[in-house]
Order: sequence, then C-alpha cells, then structure tokens
Amino acid sequence: MTRGILLAGNESALSAAVAVEASKRVEYFTAAFIPNRLVNPDSKPLPTAAPLISLHWNPGSPVSARTLILAAENRLEHINEAILICVPPTVRKPPGALTAPEIEIMVNDHIKGWFFLVKELSALFRLKKTGTLALVLSELDSGGKEEPPDIMGLSAVESFRAFTQSLLQSSLEEPFRILGFSAPQSCNTAEFAAFIFKNLEDGAKRNNNKWLKFGKGRGLFGRY
Repeated sequence: MTRGILLAGNESALSAAVAVEASKRVEYFTAAFIPNRLVNPDSKPLPTAAPLISLHWNPGSPVSARTLILAAENRLEHINEAILICVPPTVRKPPGALTAPEIEIMVNDHIKGWFFLVKELSALFRLKKTGTLALVLSELDSGGKEEPPDIMGLSAVESFRAFTQSLLQSSLEEPFRILGFSAPQSCNTAEFAAFIFKNLEDGAKRNNNKWLKFGKGRGLFGRY
C-alpha cells in the first residue's frame, strides 16, 4: 500500500526542506503551500516537479479545507500522514501602523486556517481509526533591540503553540496519532525535516501525544 502524505503550510525554507525529505520516502505526495502575502525573509520557492502534487488551499475558508482533504484523498487514495507547517511571516510594525488587510491575512492564513484543516483531518482519521497528524512550528527569532516588535508573527506562533498543546492534551483517547514538533527559526531546516520524519516513522508509542523539540545540531533536547 502506498504511503499517503499531505503537507500544508506557507512557503518557507522549512516547508521546502520537509517537501524534499518527503520525496525521499514516497513516489509522490500532495502539498498545499500558500504563497506569503506578507513579508517573510524565510520565504523560499518550493519544488514544483514530481513527486510533489500541488493542491489549492484557501486557509480562511472551511469549505476549502474540506475540498483539500477530498482532493488529497483522490490523488493519494488515502492520507496516512498530514504534516502542518507553521512559519508565520515577520511583520515588524508598531500597532498603529498595521493595516486592516495585513491583520486579515495574518488571521486567515496563519491562525484560522489551522482550525479548519485540523477539524477535517481529525474527522477523517477518527472515521478510519488510523492516521498521523503532525504539527510543526518554527520559533521566530526575537530580532534586534532597535527593531519594532513583531506583534503579528508572534501572535500567530503563540496561537499555533496553544492550539497544538490543547490537541495533544485532549487526544489521548483518539484512534490516531498526534505529534508536535518545534525548532528555532535559525536551525538547519534539512536536519529538522529529517528529525520529523525519523520520529514519524519510529512508531514508538512514547512519542504519541508529545511535543518534540529540535535544537541546533543537537537533535531532540526536550519532550513534553
């Protein structure tokens, strides 16, 4: 049986690294990566050739989340693993300088979309009584002392962190696996991507419903 992998998130160096790592394991996989509509120095073009099957996803739409899952199932036959990658863009502006479109984009693309997508994936895995849901977080760098605070990016990070932690705590009786992963933004993305897949493939029950933290060149340095 072919292993079905769905990747979702925004364009970033980490998303590209996870896509490359997935290509080493399966003949083809699906990915729904949204373009960065806000400034993101970590943005990186994603591979477009096989084995990546690109799917459309509008994070702000619950209908789009449902359509994405159906499209992935149609292309893969089944989804065994869904890897959601959160790398919010950095927007260093004082509160009064933020625009309404910037706020809407951040909320829709980097906060609200995860709730819609996890809702659909959880329902699917619960129905099939199997599957793995991995939530991957890139910790944003703090920036320099002279720079304005990154109010929006950090808000998206903390929302994803709280959402993931709540899922891990409430899913002990679920028939599918949920794992959380995080690493500093400055980490080696290729090594972090390999670390994610190593733990997904390990199958060790001790990692189920755990948050696995990756550090610069040191691998796992925390689990909670």
